[in-house]
Amino acid sequence: MYEYTTFLPLRGINLQKILKKSMFLLFFFLLTCSILRYPETALSYALTGLDAWFRRMIPTLFPFMVLSGIMIRMQLSEPFAGFFRPLLYPVFRVGGQCLYCIVIGFLCGFPMGAKITGDMYRMGQISRAEADFLLAFCNNIGPVFFTGFVLAFLPETIPVWIYLSGMYGVPLCYGLFLRYFVYGRRISHAGVRRSMQKPPAFAAALDASISSGIHSITKLGGYMIFFNLLNILPRLCFDFLPPAFRVLQAPACLLLEITGGITITGTGHPLLILVMLQFGGCSCIAQTYAMTGDTDLSMTPYILHKICQSILMFAYYGVVTRFL
Repeated sequence: MYEYTTFLPLRGINLQKILKKSMFLLFFFLLTCSILRYPETALSYALTGLDAWFRRMIPTLFPFMVLSGIMIRMQLSEPFAGFFRPLLYPVFRVGGQCLYCIVIGFLCGFPMGAKITGDMYRMGQISRAEADFLLAFCNNIGPVFFTGFVLAFLPETIPVWIYLSGMYGVPLCYGLFLRYFVYGRRISHAGVRRSMQKPPAFAAALDASISSGIHSITKLGGYMIFFNLLNILPRLCFDFLPPAFRVLQAPACLLLEITGGITITGTGHPLLILVMLQFGGCSCIAQTYAMTGDTDLSMTPYILHKICQSILMFAYYGVVTRFL
């Protein structure tokens, strides 16, 4: 019989790999063309990310990164969480380390929830199931960022407590649902934690925490600058599309980087801003990966949980604002 040996060389070609490389090449080609086409706009977007990192992220997050690192390394996180235990333990029924992640994650804001969860998981202070559970709802926009920056872009006619109850009440309720209906048994029977070494001296813990904090905050700055720069892609694309499609520019910018996206969007889309704040955008997802990338924690469940919470946020604000 005649054999089609002519096509045998095609068996060694990985079409999926070629397609993936082609998509990346197209992406970098478009980004380069955008920067060359709009150099001043590209500089402005990059400076927006740099300014947000330097003026907002470093002062608000770096001290908490250092303090939290010291407490985790010196095994003081559980005693610290004891102050909140009477309030939170009857509700969540989790250990002191998990309570610490919940408290710091909500008070300090993104990406401290992911960093603390990753640090504790690396050191064996929480199990894999507990880390997955905490990462699902403890990595949100912080109250300082929300009240100091986001609130200026939202309608003043709605009381502040309405915004805050949705922004932090929805994730808390979602966390309770996960605790008792999704992760319940796995957290209750999480297994024996690995034995922890003797805590280091304060000077050693401080030095290690500062080094870790500088490394983390620098990476976050790089992500903010890069993803803010990507906002130039919608500008290039929508210049070649009919004006009717330009309504999609605001969602595209918010999806890329939330801080720069809010600045570009302005006050015209408050509901969209509130929903995208919960999701965080591609920059927040990349930063979360940076905080947990050297562990075996998966980003796929994290993204799915963020989508679910964004849908709940849309429902909450959509109903509440209708009656105000």
